[in-house]
Amino acid sequence: MSFQSKLPDVGTTIFTVMSQLANEHGAINLSQGFPDYPCDPALVDALARAARDGHNQYAPMAGLPELRRAVAAKLALSRGVAVDADTEITITAGATQGIFTAIAAVLHAGDEAIVLDPSYDSYAPAIRAQGAVPVHVPLDAPDYSVDWARVEAAVTPRTRMVLINNPNNPATTVFTRDDLDALAAIVERHDLYVLADEVYEHLVFDGIEHQSVLTHPALRARSFAVYSFGKTFHVTGWKIGYCVAAPALTAEFRKIHQFLVFVVHHPSQRALAEMLAEPAHWQGLPAFFTRKRDLLAKGLERAGFELLPSRATYFQLARYAAVRDDLGDAAFSRWLTEHAGVACIPVSAFYADGRDDRIVRFCFAKEDATLAAAGERLGALRP
Repeated sequence: MSFQSKLPDVGTTIFTVMSQLANEHGAINLSQGFPDYPCDPALVDALARAARDGHNQYAPMAGLPELRRAVAAKLALSRGVAVDADTEITITAGATQGIFTAIAAVLHAGDEAIVLDPSYDSYAPAIRAQGAVPVHVPLDAPDYSVDWARVEAAVTPRTRMVLINNPNNPATTVFTRDDLDALAAIVERHDLYVLADEVYEHLVFDGIEHQSVLTHPALRARSFAVYSFGKTFHVTGWKIGYCVAAPALTAEFRKIHQFLVFVVHHPSQRALAEMLAEPAHWQGLPAFFTRKRDLLAKGLERAGFELLPSRATYFQLARYAAVRDDLGDAAFSRWLTEHAGVACIPVSAFYADGRDDRIVRFCFAKEDATLAAAGERLGALRP
């Protein structure tokens, strides 16, 4: 019997490809978005303590009540919103699972979902796995602002959902209140749902304020907002996140969740609940990452890169024409890894149409020594 793939054109992700290339050439890996520094030792101690104390069996399907209450308290403190821990918060096996579950809960075969490119690589495959169709609306470099008239023009009778990534990886843009108003007008006019990937909510710089869909009443009623403890606590390998949605939406979300993963790692949930009780960590993230952003920026500028504003996330976009102008971004990323010993990601990988604006993405969630070493290697490119 021949097997008919649901995703016949999906291969290895660009993140895996570039990380493997970095390993092969001994390059400093500024491509994939993960820290190379340890998390808070108190978090590890809390994890070990939870396991030693016997919390090693199934947690409740929706997530540990203590953790959901801690999330609700954080949202009240950081966003000024009241969220019901029992009916509106679900703990997930990472943000990617939360995104997939929300998509699976809403989309049926033949439906359409609007995706704003550049977009994270899991969105379109998750949509297609439901038999639905991703409709890509590209954002233009260098500012990557959303043309909401263009978004509305992409709506058809089959459209059911709009996906947003705010703050955006890799564009580093942050929605304004006007953006949320424009989005709300569209989804109300066409009776649509919103999936808001807000995993970088606390990584916003230069006094910019993150505008969450949870703070907008019209969007709150129609949105699934997905978050990541991995991004917030420097533990991407733990793969734990959460989804916040109105009770009716959460009920549908949990129908899929319980048969997809059922529950999430119990000791980790206890450790995270303990850490969330101390807000100083996540409140200090903007200053922590601003310093790392600026350290990487100095090295990139010395090497001849033209930097785009990095407003949020832990990524820096850069034009490389002054370094080498004869290569597309994928070829340049490979060349830089092989010849300079620093790995990056081509931004064309985030566009469905593969548009190449000759821009690459670097990750600055690294030790200061790693960023300084990368700057030295890049500096060797200058004559």
